[in-house]
Order: sequence, then structure tokens, then C-alpha cells
Amino acid sequence: MGAHHTKDKVDLGTAKAHADLVAQGFMVLFPATEHAEFDLVAYKQSTFYRVQVKYRSQRQGAVSVRFRSVWADRHGTHTRPADKTQVDVLCIYCPETDACYYVRPDDHLQSVTVRVVPARNGQVHNVLAAAGFRRFPEI
Repeated sequence: MGAHHTKDKVDLGTAKAHADLVAQGFMVLFPATEHAEFDLVAYKQSTFYRVQVKYRSQRQGAVSVRFRSVWADRHGTHTRPADKTQVDVLCIYCPETDACYYVRPDDHLQSVTVRVVPARNGQVHNVLAAAGFRRFPEI
């Protein structure tokens, strides 16, 4: 991928999530608006799941997402906590691993960090290994 414009990253992450969910047996639906809290809907066994997709590069062997919205306008930069009731599952696409990781926002407080490379100090306690988040979570 050439220049990494923010919209291009979102499009790539959504395309990767779409392909990954289809491979896991889901039908994928897309909202007719860009203003929804979720980016796509995964449907399987008569159940709909609202999925928000985030593109996150690996930093120090992990990918992190904060549950918040950030935007800027002529009055400055603004931050608002995410309404986790509007999303059932968060899909984190990491370009370095070319993989999607699925987390339930309600299982975490203000952020989540998934470790894609083992910690250099060998820590495993309270570490979320990415391998455990490759499948869509049961809700």
C-alpha cells in the first residue's frame, strides 16, 4: 500500500476484517452510513454482531486500542470516551502480522493491549497473547 492516509488504513482494515469474518463462516453486512459507531455487521446463526474495526500498527510487540473518540475542529482537539454499548466486538487489524484480533469492549476498561510478540522480559502474567484473540468471540 502506498501512502498511508488515515482513510486508506480504515479501508484496508475493514477489507481484512471482512475477509477474515467470511473465512470464519459469517455473512458480513455494511451500514449505509459512515456515521455509525460500528463499521460492519457480522451475521451468523440468526444473530447480528456490530463490529468496529481499528487499524493499529505494532508498537514494542503489541497493538493497543483506547476506547475513545478523538477529533479536531476550529476549537481544538476533543476527546470523548467511547460508548461501548454501541459495539459488540472490536476487530483490531495489525498490518505487521496481517491478522485480525477480536476483543469484546465490555471485557476491558479504558483500553486493551494485545501482545503479538512475547515480552522480552518473559512476562506472561496479565499479558493478553494475540493468538487467543484470532477467533471471533462467543457472546
